[in-house]
Amino acid sequence: MTARTLIVGDLHGCLEELEDLLEQAGWQEDDELVSVGDLVAKGPDSLGVVRLFRELGGLAVRGNHDQHCLHWWDAKLADEPPPALRPAHQRVADALEDEDWKWLAALPLWLELDAHDALVVHAGLVPDLPLEEQDPYDLMNMRSILPDGTGSRSYEDGTPWAELWPGPRLAIFGHDAVRGLQVRPHAIGLDTGCVYGGWLTGVWLPERDLVSVPARAAYTHPGKD
Repeated sequence: MTARTLIVGDLHGCLEELEDLLEQAGWQEDDELVSVGDLVAKGPDSLGVVRLFRELGGLAVRGNHDQHCLHWWDAKLADEPPPALRPAHQRVADALEDEDWKWLAALPLWLELDAHDALVVHAGLVPDLPLEEQDPYDLMNMRSILPDGTGSRSYEDGTPWAELWPGPRLAIFGHDAVRGLQVRPHAIGLDTGCVYGGWLTGVWLPERDLVSVPARAAYTHPGKD
């Protein structure tokens, strides 16, 4: 029997909502837990989210906000002056300890869930391009496919990449709170804007059953990445 896997949308430090979702979903310790990335920044408790994922043995991919924070960690390791961070990212830098950083730095750009014939990526995939040839920037930032076939972080130009994803592997992603929940034949987008006062959404595999809980507050407002 294939083990159940719960894949969770963008968390952004929303620890209480993660706990709410696990309870609502009926997640158990023998179930697998996976994040689409952006575990940290913007919300109230990035450290708590990272610690809970570590404690539960959860898996995750690297999101663009995780990457922003990791620039600071990389500079620290290299004994270089740290980059200037936005306040939301600086709060993460001030909160995480070495073991948390090591866990975050080890996050891959994508996960292959072979038992479910599925892929997990934070932002997007260029259709028909092998995984190994995907641009890391696109994996963490893209939302659309432009007419020339290249990826774009814009949601205003181009076509949502999930509409064009041909399968057969199911691709599960986050990063696109403006478009919200996206359910396509071969792709599911889970970013429903929890940190902005929306919902935290997850999906169970293999059933593809969706589960959501409301945000407890609007912790910040949508803006530039």
